[in-house]
Amino acid sequence: MKNGSEKTTPKFTGEGRQPGDLNKEELLDRIIRVDHAGEFGAVRIYEGQYAVLKNTDQADTIKHMMEQEVVHREAFEKLIGDRRVRPTILSPLWNVAGFALGAGTAMLGKEAAMACTEAVEEVIDEHYQQQLDQLGEDEAELKAQIQKFRDEEIEHRDIAREKGAAEAPGYELLTGAVKAGSKLAIWLSSRI
Repeated sequence: MKNGSEKTTPKFTGEGRQPGDLNKEELLDRIIRVDHAGEFGAVRIYEGQYAVLKNTDQADTIKHMMEQEVVHREAFEKLIGDRRVRPTILSPLWNVAGFALGAGTAMLGKEAAMACTEAVEEVIDEHYQQQLDQLGEDEAELKAQIQKFRDEEIEHRDIAREKGAAEAPGYELLTGAVKAGSKLAIWLSSRI
């Protein structure tokens, strides 16, 4: 039984659509566009972290996560082309902002870099779960891909926690700001 405080996202069936609701094609375009943008930004965050921390004990961890994000980005780049989806026009902004966020948090220390990773991956976990809840069984391949990537994002979040994310100076403020920025980037990239 739902207690009213739980959110549910109905699967796309086309029934009961309201004015302004996306049709199936628009929903799929939005999912692919925003996921491509997100994975592009994630690669840039890890590149920024790696540039600063490449000579530390965090280098191999960051490189591992970055390599997985590159695979995610390439998968969505292929979907952009295969499904003829318009990518976000904000990619130049995410290019600079992602690297700056990664490098900036890494300059604050490896714990701050891990706090950034934890915050971003928490938002992405929720974001991917919402998409999985929306997609129908006719998109089984896309759902499986998103589920695989979500599992890897959760792994990244857990690694960040193990590597001391909560020990970052100003942890609550830092993670709150990164989460808010990530949610804004998702909203903008899905639409612009």
